[in-house]
Amino acid sequence: MAKAGLSARLAALSMLNGVLVEKRALSELTDPGSDIMKKLSGSERARAQSLVQSTLRHLEPLDMLIDFYLKKEPPVRARHILRICATELLVDGISPHAAIDSAVNMAKVSRHTSFLSGLVNAVCRKLDTEGREHWEEHPTQQLPYVLRKMVIGDHGEKAIEAIEEAHVKPVPLDITVKSADDVARLSKELDAEVIGDRSLRLHNAGQISKMAGYEDGAWWVQDVAASLPAKALGDVAGQTVLDLCAAPGGKTLQLAAAGGDVTAADLSKYRLERVRENLVRTGLSAVVVTADVLTWDPLTQYDAILLDAPCSATGTIRRHPDLPHLKDKTTIKSLVELQRQMLDRSFAWLKPGGMMVYSTCSLFRAEGEDQILQFVRETDAAEIDPIDATALNIPEQWVNKRGCIRTLPHFLGDQGGMDGFFVARLTKKAG
Repeated sequence: MAKAGLSARLAALSMLNGVLVEKRALSELTDPGSDIMKKLSGSERARAQSLVQSTLRHLEPLDMLIDFYLKKEPPVRARHILRICATELLVDGISPHAAIDSAVNMAKVSRHTSFLSGLVNAVCRKLDTEGREHWEEHPTQQLPYVLRKMVIGDHGEKAIEAIEEAHVKPVPLDITVKSADDVARLSKELDAEVIGDRSLRLHNAGQISKMAGYEDGAWWVQDVAASLPAKALGDVAGQTVLDLCAAPGGKTLQLAAAGGDVTAADLSKYRLERVRENLVRTGLSAVVVTADVLTWDPLTQYDAILLDAPCSATGTIRRHPDLPHLKDKTTIKSLVELQRQMLDRSFAWLKPGGMMVYSTCSLFRAEGEDQILQFVRETDAAEIDPIDATALNIPEQWVNKRGCIRTLPHFLGDQGGMDGFFVARLTKKAG
């Protein structure tokens, strides 16, 4: 059994090194066409990705416990092997024999660690016997110092503790259903929880492509928080709608399903292929354009625009635990500047009297609340159109005093949390 799962563990080892040493995004490493993943079966890919995510969610306390059984720092590859074994033993509940035997085999695979197979075996056995008691008392993993300080400044001490607790919990799978008429049926077939109007939450999802309704195009994967920006535009039936930074396409599908005449634009030609694939699968239609918001000129104005701007993505750390190892304060500053440039250009493409939604999956006010308030102050034609929580069928807690949506990862905590998002709705004054 241990040898049968060795390929997935070795892939996890490579991905862990890719994130922590090479500073590469996990989404890049887990792409089915990547060198790491293309030789694995579907189940092996799923296991490798799950193992890396679990390790990253608990990295700090895992290292603290591993260090207790080391006399000196081992080579980084050996450190990764110990981290993976500790995750399997203490987080995922894998059989000790399978986890430890695989760790030893991973060490033997490379000449850089083969001479340390005895050490790996000894430390892993200590983790299994003595380590479990210490693990029960381990502290919740915190965000890196700079990110943590910024979140505390924006949301306070109580919020950061709740956010960090949400980051280490198992993450359910959310999907958006194309037709409201299918929600009840699919919730039963998928054993899913209904959240909101068309969102379903699965706590034990299997292989996505094998799930009921997938081939029929009845739904698409989308965190419940990510479904809010398109909902905030309201009834778009018969309207011309521009979805900017559209890939991978969840919001485009929502707007098309609502009857909008949608143009989906994104800088990445590669990522837009996923939009096209999802449109075909769901039987929906939209014009797909490869375009840079900063240089593109659509030569027309739209009734409605959705700008889901590039951001730090800190609101998605619960699903992407590699992000804290890739982001820093300098990156945030450049993103805020880019967002403002995109706001300025795209607002000019909105018809007078039209509606625009600006959103980011960020925890930081600089990319959300502060950004939009400054834009409105400096743009005479723009004003905030307060969002009505009741109209969107969402809790009032999710809407701030200015009528903008602000979600945090610990919201819906008893049900598995949600992404952190900011959503503002603007109107363009006529004349």
